[in-house]
Amino acid sequence: MILTVCLNPCTDVTIELDSLNIGKINHVKNKTLSFTGAALNVAIGVARLKGKSHATGFMYNENGSLFEQALDREGVPSIFVWNKGRVRENYKFIDNKSMLTEVNDVGENISQNKQDELIELVSNLSKNCNVLVISGSLPQGIDSDYYRKLFSVAAPQTLKIADTEGAKLLAALQTDLDLVKPNKDELENTLKQEFKSRDDLLKGCYTLLDKGAKRVLLSLGKRGAIITDGTKNYYCKSINVAINSTVGAGDGMVAAAAMMLEQGGSLDELLRAGVAAGTATVTTFGCISFTKEKYDEIYSNLTVEEF
Repeated sequence: MILTVCLNPCTDVTIELDSLNIGKINHVKNKTLSFTGAALNVAIGVARLKGKSHATGFMYNENGSLFEQALDREGVPSIFVWNKGRVRENYKFIDNKSMLTEVNDVGENISQNKQDELIELVSNLSKNCNVLVISGSLPQGIDSDYYRKLFSVAAPQTLKIADTEGAKLLAALQTDLDLVKPNKDELENTLKQEFKSRDDLLKGCYTLLDKGAKRVLLSLGKRGAIITDGTKNYYCKSINVAINSTVGAGDGMVAAAAMMLEQGGSLDELLRAGVAAGTATVTTFGCISFTKEKYDEIYSNLTVEEF
């Protein structure tokens, strides 16, 4: 089983426009609501791939039941630490050139008691899971070191995956992670460096390995991804697809990679699965995940090269 921990859930309001005109009236072509959060997206992605996932994290009294219902529809069991207030709302504007503009809300403050409650919950749940995934941002009132605290209580046999950036990722790396999945911007933000070539990017990945990661899966967006464990390096180019939304693409990548890691897949298999799921996700509009049929189709057309 794959346990995913969502620390900052959100209602994603995805709005499709002909074009986004700043300072002017804009007319909506299409609008969808998704009850989401990075780790919740991962749990759903695992379920779409016919794997077993379990979702936990923080949730809020006023509209949290909608998230439970959304997970139920996907066949994902969940148990949350409940807090007062509402889940935050994020707005994503997509124009006819597939340009994405995001406006992200901040989460409610989380008390120390609730933080401690989730640490205990993760400790107990991890005893029955093979992989622990923690991803996404933190709500107000929680320090970046909370990532380290959560990973530190994982059961000894549990494989650990982090998908975050900056101080949160650096804190998580102190717990000897099995896999991290930054994108290029997140890698640059975390290491405070600019990377222009693939060799530069690979050196950045090696830095994360030196800091405690066993594997680094680096997303390059529509160009695909690279993966390294310090001994072998692989690149997988994505195939050309119609991009309807980039929302949740990174989470899809984590879901597929987590399943492959759970199954004992090789480094190149982790990469190929991740790129297939990430690419499949961008073909959907207003959806936070992908279909297994689209995943299988794309997976069969991908090639991985060692470099």
